Amino acid sequence: MVEHLECEKGLRLLLTPNQSLSWRGNVQVWLALFTVSLVIATGMALAGAWVVMPFAGLELIAVAAGIYYTAQACQTREILSVDTDCLTLEKGRRVKQAEWTLPRRYARVRANMPRHPFTPPKLFLTYREQIIPLGAFLNVEDTQILLRILEGKGVDIDRRAPESNIGFWY
Repeated sequence: MVEHLECEKGLRLLLTPNQSLSWRGNVQVWLALFTVSLVIATGMALAGAWVVMPFAGLELIAVAAGIYYTAQACQTREILSVDTDCLTLEKGRRVKQAEWTLPRRYARVRANMPRHPFTPPKLFLTYREQIIPLGAFLNVEDTQILLRILEGKGVDIDRRAPESNIGFWY
C-alpha cells in the first residue's frame, strides 16, 4: 500500500505490504482450524487410528509457524521522503533499522520492467554506485501509483526494458 503521511516540506510516503487480516484475525483463523482438526483427529483416534493425532498436531504447528512468519513479514515498513534537496528512505519493522539520504538532483528511481504483465516492476533508488531496493513487496497497482506520484513530484524515473537473457516468467 502507498499512503501519504503529513509532512511540512515535500512529500512523505509510507509503503507497506498488503495485509488481509490483523494479528487477531490470524489467530481466529488458526483457532478455527485447530477446532476442526481436533474434532476430526479425536474421531479418528476413537475409531482406532490414534496415529492421526501426532500428525494433526504437526500440521497445526506448521500452519501456526506459517501464519506467524507471514504476519511478521507484513510488519515491514518503508518511508520515502522527497524534499527539495534530497530523497530519504527509511526501512524497518516496528522501528527504523536502516536509513539512506541521497541528493535529489543526482538520485534516480530505476524501474526494471517485467516481461509478464502481472509482475510488478522492481524498483531501486540509485545514486552513483549505491543501489537500494524500494518497495519490493508492492503489487502491480501500488507500484504504478508510486511511480505516478514520484513522476508528479519531478523525481527522475529510469525505466529499463526486460533483459533478453532472462527466462519467460522472470
